[in-house]
Amino acid sequence: MSATIAENRRARFEYHLEERHEAGIVLEGWEIKAIRAGQVQLTDGYVVIRDGELYLIGCRINALRSASTHVHPEADRTKKLLMHKDEIRRLVGKVEQKGFTLVPLNLHYKGGRVKVEIALAKGKAEHDKRDTEKKRDWEREKGRLMRHKVSSSPKG
Repeated sequence: MSATIAENRRARFEYHLEERHEAGIVLEGWEIKAIRAGQVQLTDGYVVIRDGELYLIGCRINALRSASTHVHPEADRTKKLLMHKDEIRRLVGKVEQKGFTLVPLNLHYKGGRVKVEIALAKGKAEHDKRDTEKKRDWEREKGRLMRHKVSSSPKG
């Protein structure tokens, strides 16, 4: 069972998500404390590949005021992601050849550890984003109409 810590909702709007993968994340002690206190934001995060390794950039973890005195917290620190070498190699191939990008979807707990779910994604064109908005608005309107219809039906 995994409990979600933070979610990147913009990812589903901005990208077509193809494959999902789970990766470990290298964190410092003060970051864990801040994450437990809910001081994390994933919206502007993205994953880059350097020297055959994955790094999470733009994931903001705001330090708690009670962080110890000898630590100098850096909110936007680049965090290394942990995955098996062959998985990383496969992702690198897809990113380099087919124009995919890697985006973080959420941070969650799994067995007491913080994990990040990343997705292999392709950017949506502007018209695709408009279609997504139209579908979402229609679903909302449909729900509203159905509720209205049920509540105004005559009771017999």
